Amino acid sequence: MPIEASQLKHLYPLDSLRPEHLDVVAREAEPAEHAHGEVLFRAGDTDEVTLYLLSGIVSGDYPDGKCKDISADSLQGRYPVGDLMPRRFTATVQSLNALVVSLDRRFLEKLITFDQLTRSSSFKLLDKHPDGNRWIFRLLQNNAMRKVPAGNLERLFARFEEIPVAAGQTVIREGDDGDYFYVIKDGAASVSQSGDGDPAVVAYLVRGDSFGEDALLSNSVRNATVTMMKAGKLMRLGKSDFSELLKQPAVEWINPAKASVLVRQGAGVIDVRLPEEFDERAIKGAVNMPLYRLREYAVDLDKEVSYVCYCNTGERSAAAAFILTKLGFEACALAGGLSAMVRHRSKA
Repeated sequence: MPIEASQLKHLYPLDSLRPEHLDVVAREAEPAEHAHGEVLFRAGDTDEVTLYLLSGIVSGDYPDGKCKDISADSLQGRYPVGDLMPRRFTATVQSLNALVVSLDRRFLEKLITFDQLTRSSSFKLLDKHPDGNRWIFRLLQNNAMRKVPAGNLERLFARFEEIPVAAGQTVIREGDDGDYFYVIKDGAASVSQSGDGDPAVVAYLVRGDSFGEDALLSNSVRNATVTMMKAGKLMRLGKSDFSELLKQPAVEWINPAKASVLVRQGAGVIDVRLPEEFDERAIKGAVNMPLYRLREYAVDLDKEVSYVCYCNTGERSAAAAFILTKLGFEACALAGGLSAMVRHRSKA
């Protein structure tokens, strides 16, 4: 059952959004019918979901015995239900049924931030054509962007540079040094890799897709060629800006002690070095997935499992953690690489 923007426009702070931005929220909203007695969340829970009550009544029971009822028809019902983290009360449906919509809290916060930024006359990226901002909405939905603070968005958008591209134009070439991170504002592109033979297309990119981060993350050369299939426009970000605004907040670093704990709890270990390096020495239980083939191998990974990525120093593992996060996995990078883990285990 899809949600219409008209069903959300009376809610706080959604009522302040531009119509086209509220439409985006409506498309992302996940509605669910809940029966009497169902628990929406419990006191002490921590999650990434914002809930709105569209119909029905929910009771909030606090650990100290206090209780309050929240009706969708009341003023309080226009606010998110118990959105402070950790949850302060247990929310239980009291009416015969209740219609509740859930939204990704971080995406919503970034969308509200973007909406507020567009109110400034100096904001240069707002396209007055509703379809013209689709690349921004896709970018904000990127899993790697979830960890980027909303406060970085203004600087991010201010530093993006728009460039026109023609059909058939090669934007980045395999083997070249990395200089920019790109997002497709309009158009389409193909990604090809030569590997050990003739170049082969490994992916297609459309509006809102990003590319070029691998070389910037790992401080290495480009591992693929990206060619425009359709003329359009690209937004690009320089290497230093990418590192400051996207790489640092998006990549989670952990020390060897924390990595050991995660592995004991069931995390997978991915060695992103070359097979020759892996064969010489590797962490016990690790799976070898060379960085340049990580996207290809990622289809076999379990999204219910978190992953620790490592290399020799941390450069390649930072790129791997970013890529996996972008693909929807929980991933982190081992600080100090293999040497740090060896030293940790020798002291244990």
